[in-house]
Amino acid sequence: MLEREWDKKDLGILEILQEQARISNSDLAQRVGLSPSPCWRRVRALEDAGVIQQYVALVSAKSVGLPINVFATVTLEKQIEKALEVFEKAVAERPEVMECYLMTGEFDYLLRVVVPDLEAYEHFLLQHLTRIKGIASIKSSFSLKQVCYKTTLPLPR
Repeated sequence: MLEREWDKKDLGILEILQEQARISNSDLAQRVGLSPSPCWRRVRALEDAGVIQQYVALVSAKSVGLPINVFATVTLEKQIEKALEVFEKAVAERPEVMECYLMTGEFDYLLRVVVPDLEAYEHFLLQHLTRIKGIASIKSSFSLKQVCYKTTLPLPR
């Protein structure tokens, strides 16, 4: 369900910025069929509304020595508010945890962890993850190959 009705200009701005965040306002305006001032106002309104959260550079993990992706599932002893807060705070502080999701189903959390090698993951697991109070079990799966990776959302048409 959409939080609000989107017009074609806003959707066009979002599609282009997802692919080319460094595009100039004048080029963006031209591509969506606006003059620069109204385009700039729309971008600012999207930023102010939290629709555009931030602008980033996507860095190749392999290029900076982080070729290993590990998906870890974590089950807590008790799924109570305090235990959830303790776990979420602890993993949010770890730089190697790229994503963390509270899940339904067989386990409570799914984490994506990036590390340079197996020894680094072992260190993360033994020195950090297993030391978080309230964890009942951790299961790790190592990615063999990244088949698909997207950062652009499939916006409504």
